[in-house]
This record gives sequence, structure tokens and C-alpha cells, in this order.
Amino acid sequence: MTAILRKPLCTLRAVIPSLAALVSAPIALAQDPPPPTVARQWDDQLLGAIRLNVPNPPAHARNIFHTAAAMYAAWAAYDPTAVGYIYNEKIPLTGMTPAQIEAARNEAISYAAYRVLYERFKPPPTPEDQDPQNTSTTNFTLKLTALGCSKATSTAPVTNDPTPSELGKRVARAILTWGASDAFASGVNYPQAYTDAVNPNMAKPLSVLGNNFYNVQDMPLGVGVPEGTNPSYWQPLALSAQTTQNGIAIPGGTQVFVGVQGMATTPFSLTRTDPLKPWIDPGGPSRLSTPGNPSPTDNKYKQQALAVVRASSQLNVETLVDRSPGAYGNNPLGTDDGAGHPKNPVTNADFTPNMVKLGDFVRVMAEFWADGPRSETPPGHWQVLASEVADDHELVKKIGGTGPVVSNLEWDVKAYFVVAAATHDAACAAWALKRYYSGMRPITMIRYMSAKGQSSDPNGPSYHTEGIPLEPGVVEVITKASSAPGQRHAKVWDVFTAGELDGELLIGQIAVYSWPGEHPGNKAAPSIADNQSLVRWQLGKDWLPFQRKTFNTPAFPGYISGHSTFSRAAAEALALLTGSPYFPGGFHEHRIAANTMQIDKGPSADVDLQWCTYYDAADQAGQSRRWGGIHPSEDDYDGRRTGAVCGKSAYALAAKYWDGSIVNDVIVPTISMVEGGKVKVTWNATRGMYHRVQHSPDLINWTGVGTAAIMAYDTNGSWTDETPAAGDKFYRVVRSLVP
Repeated sequence: MTAILRKPLCTLRAVIPSLAALVSAPIALAQDPPPPTVARQWDDQLLGAIRLNVPNPPAHARNIFHTAAAMYAAWAAYDPTAVGYIYNEKIPLTGMTPAQIEAARNEAISYAAYRVLYERFKPPPTPEDQDPQNTSTTNFTLKLTALGCSKATSTAPVTNDPTPSELGKRVARAILTWGASDAFASGVNYPQAYTDAVNPNMAKPLSVLGNNFYNVQDMPLGVGVPEGTNPSYWQPLALSAQTTQNGIAIPGGTQVFVGVQGMATTPFSLTRTDPLKPWIDPGGPSRLSTPGNPSPTDNKYKQQALAVVRASSQLNVETLVDRSPGAYGNNPLGTDDGAGHPKNPVTNADFTPNMVKLGDFVRVMAEFWADGPRSETPPGHWQVLASEVADDHELVKKIGGTGPVVSNLEWDVKAYFVVAAATHDAACAAWALKRYYSGMRPITMIRYMSAKGQSSDPNGPSYHTEGIPLEPGVVEVITKASSAPGQRHAKVWDVFTAGELDGELLIGQIAVYSWPGEHPGNKAAPSIADNQSLVRWQLGKDWLPFQRKTFNTPAFPGYISGHSTFSRAAAEALALLTGSPYFPGGFHEHRIAANTMQIDKGPSADVDLQWCTYYDAADQAGQSRRWGGIHPSEDDYDGRRTGAVCGKSAYALAAKYWDGSIVNDVIVPTISMVEGGKVKVTWNATRGMYHRVQHSPDLINWTGVGTAAIMAYDTNGSWTDETPAAGDKFYRVVRSLVP
């Protein structure tokens, strides 16, 4: 699929000036865009590496954030006000010209980014995990040298010299050291931290097998629904062959929980009091009532599953719909209730209708947002969008929409930092909920209920309380009449043999009118599809989402949608950064050229995805997962709400680093007596900063405890005085940027 960025073209007016006017009028020549900043170049290198890598959204959100944090800290070292995140150092600027400062920043950013990226993408122990040709690290080195930097200098031991190269290396060392202790790193034995806890909201752990800690059964794609399947929890799929959306073949077998350690991973701005609970909790997914386990959300569960099937039934609808911002979008948070924007808020003009076939639009939407247009994963996709916004000639680069216009480098550094912080927080929030609730996927919901029967008509055939609701033309029971020759169920499609089954032999089973899976004639991913699979009647117990057959459904639980959470978080960050929820000019679009899709042949004509606000784009990312058969609506809506919290929180904290006010955050220590007459001091800590406890008998003379300041890895600090002196009555906590 080819995505082409387009800006709205100026409308040609039916006014022809005189020849004299043409001759005398000055000719406005288009100016070449400025060269990309060094931050943009390293961000592009990072995204290129992600595209060569096995998709892992929380891992790449973390890589993007840590790289952006390194570039920001290197930039901030030459700013008298800004405070670096994790690492803060100030380089004296006396005697330096603006050009020299900019050159020093560029060099420091390059060394910092290079070392972080090289460490994160160097060849892993198992080649199938990452780029086996080591292309990324080669590209990093080529970029470093192309920018006039030395690989030998970069790999040499770090010194305390004030040169830009050594500063960049110190920044990278601090970020990598921090990352090694953020509970996501492979060296952290995450499973042991949680498998001993009995969580009533999760399927009770039965045994530890790889990264699966649930009493679940594999769901092989070729055998319908296994006995004993729990329809209210995530069921890993057993795939004989697996290929990622960017074409990387990985070993077949049962899926393992990708990003399972996300619940314990240190975010940027989020806080919590209980490490066994999610960072943000919207309440959990719906559950199906089963014998002995009645659920008040039973009907919601069923209706959501039906809605996913209904969406699949519309993937070939040729009805024309208007998908311009004037008719589509502008939703209240966590809903699809918007009816578009009355006017372009920037130009006050009407939006031009964007008429497109519904089937073309929803299939394009599902594929475009699936893993990022070029498989840079959703966090990377929003870095791409942030760059597109920065390149828009209508953007005025004022941080927060106020104050002075900043340089392109300052804009890029801060934009990447805050968008990456927002999506990293979104990853921590979403994967904590996935780990905590182990929410089911539509493939489990639809197959399970279809195998049981229908739950709409107690007096009808194939009734079962756990069955799927009926809807004419979408979900039906195969009957003698409906399977008679020439009738709609006479021939039912077999998704596994890509052939037809005799409907009369299937009387009493549930049929769904749905997309039947990838056409067997299509090439392996990623490749443009040259065959189309048309929606048809098939058995509900064999239902498939609109995805590649070697990918099918992500290898982690559903609730909440990562796409929805990532996208809304990034949208909030961009809206706050630019000072407006609207794309520059109130309009942004991507054109998907005809017949460039990978999953299914199409679209039949060019399709333009258009948005007025960052929120419109984010909502569409969430909607795409429902049309793709990956999430029910509650995963999407709760994801958007959660993402909104993440984005606003990340921006508020990032702004404190930019303006230096982070150092003024008030520490409020509390003191409590614990067993044995000991004194426990707790305080609200600032991640990445150093904290030292001091005590005093008179509030005048203070003495530090311990031998070194404590670097905070979380927002809750504590220290226990094992032997409090009789005269010590008071304690305080002092924070600093350095040890």
C-alpha cells in the first residue's frame, strides 16, 4: 500500500489577469525546504530500524522515548533554562556564537542518539528477534560519519571532557543505565514479580510456560474452538507459520505475550500507589456469562462481538459515503458520535466532500493504521505525523502556541520528546491493563459463541445462553430452507480449504456473512495483493479478522487497544505542543493509491484519509482496529480515554523540564513509626533526579543520612532510619539534579 502525503491545493479561480498584469506582477518562486535537523535525521534512522525489526509496540515506544530523551538532554545542556531528563549538565556558553552553539548541539545530539540506538538495535542473541543482517547498526554508523562524527570517538570510553562528543556520550550512558533498570530490559526477571500474586481480575495462573501465565488453551486456526476455552480471557493462537506485517518470518507455534513486562515498566509521567495495579484503570472489559459465572456485562459482550461481525460484512459495500472532515469525525472523547466539522476552523470554508466507497474506505483504514503505513508501529507512526506537522508551511513554531518562534532544531527536539513521552506512557498504561485483565479478542468471542449457537430466540433452533445474537444478513442459523439449492446458505465457504461446503450438511450451525480470509493466490507479506476475497457466508466458529493469515491477531490480550491509547496520547501532546487541536491549516490527508493494498486487492480507486484535528486522526486509528477484527468497541473507547490522560500528563511534565520549573516541584515527606521503633520517611520523588534524606534536632543543623544521594526510578521514595537517635526529631528530603 502506498501512502502519499498531500496538502490541499489552492483552488484555481476563474479570473484571467491581463497580459500587462502578468508581466508586471512579481513571480513568487517556491523555496526549497530547509535541510532536516539532526534530530529529524536520527529520528528517521530510528524509524528505519523499527521497520526492519519484529513489531513490538511497547518495546519500540520505549526505544523511541529513550532516544528522544537523549536528544533532548543533549540539546538542553546548551540551554540556560531547560532541565535535561535523566541527565542534566550545563555547558558554559560564554564566548560561543549562536552558530557555534548550534553546531555543538548537533554534535552532542548525534553522539547521544548513536550510542542509544546502536545499543538497542545491535545483533541480538537470537537472529529471528531482530534484523538478521545488522542493517540498522550499519546505517547508524554511516549516518554518524556522514554528519562528520567519528565512530572511534563514539565507541571510546566516556570521559568528563566538556566537548560535544563526550557530552553526548555521557547523556547516552545515563539513559542506557536508566533503561537497564526500568523493568522492561531483558535482564529483569519480570515474571517472578507477578506470578505469585493472585489477581481476581485475571485468569488464575496455572503454570508458567514461556510468557503465558494464564489458565488458557491454544486456539489453532484450523480447528474452530477447543474444548474448555474461556471466552472472557485472551486465548493465544497456535499458528503453524507466522510472518509479521513487515514481512519478517518468525517461528510458528503458540503465541507468547509480547510486552508482558509492560505492567512493571517505568513510565514518564504516570504515577500509582500499588505496583500490582494498572497505572490507569477504566474498569476492565465485558465478560460473557458462563455456567457458575454470571456477568452483568453479558449483553454488552455479545453486542460488541456482533458489531465486529457486522463490520466484517461491510468490507465490500460499494455505497458511496462522505469521509471528509465536514461529515466525519469531531467525536466527543471515547465515542463515535461526531458528525464532522461545520467549517474548516482555520479558513472558515466548507470542506470539500470526499466521496468514497464504504468498502474501499474501511479496508484501507484497517490496513493503513494496522502497524503504521510502513510498519514503524503506532508509536513510530505518530513520530512520522509529528514530522509532517513540523514540515507544514502553515505551522508557526511556538511552543504551546505562545511565545517566540523557535528554531527548527528546538521544535523537533521538543516535539519528538513530548510525543515519545506520551506514547511511552500510553504503552505502560495499555500493557498494564492487558496484563491485569487479560482481555479477550474478537476471534475468541465470535468463534466461541458461534460454536455454542444463537442467544436471540429461546424458542428457535440452536438456542444457547452463551450463543451469539442473530441479525438477518449478518448472523443466521443454517436451516433446511436457507440451505436449499439456490438459497443463501446452499454453499457455505470453508475458510480453511478455500472451497465450498454443502449447506444441507451444516443445518443448525451458525453462519456469518463475513470476510473469508486472505486469498490463497496473494503473495506473502509485505506485497501488493493481486487477488480479492469477497465477503460471503461461512461458519461463525471459523470466523477470521481482516488480517494476513500468518499474523491474524496480535500476540497479547485485547483490552485496551494499544492503537487507541497510543494515538490519543500523541494527539493530545501535539495539540498542546502546537497550541491547537487542528492540523496546520485545519486539514491534513494521506492518499492511498488504487490497488496498493497488501491484505486484499484494492482499493478500487484512490482513497484519501482526511482529518481536521489530531483527535480525528487518533479516533480513526482506533476505529481501524474494529474494522480489522482486532478489537471490540470498548477496547477502542477506553483506550482513547486512557490515552487522553497519558498525553495531557506527559505534556504537563515535559513543559516543566523545558521551562526549568521541575526543580521547584515541592517535596512533601511523611514520617511514620514502624516496628522496632524505627522511623520510615516517604516522599514524592521525581524520576531521574537525586534525593537525599537529612535529619535535624533543631531545624537548623541538618545531617545527611547514608553515603550517597538516591536516584529516583519511580515517583515514590522511601528510607527507613534503622537506629534513630534520641534527639533527632525532624527529617527532610533534598532533591538535586546531580548526585
